[in-house]
Amino acid sequence: MKPAVLTGEHFMDGDSACAEGALAAGCRFFAGYPITPATEIAEHMARRLPELGGVFIQMEDEISAMAAVLGASCAG
Repeated sequence: MKPAVLTGEHFMDGDSACAEGALAAGCRFFAGYPITPATEIAEHMARRLPELGGVFIQMEDEISAMAAVLGASCAG
């Protein structure tokens, strides 16, 4: 398994930095709907979460994404 926190210097866009910050903070679940301006964040999380033993779920709309996140937070 790859380390959750990137070390050294990295050049990345803001969306990747946002996703990497969430991963460094311990995020291991992401349920999202790919819509501008958050599409790149979802794509980054889809690539990185499986490397860290996390779960990525692409939802059909924003409301179902919120329901999945609430369910995950209740389940722990």
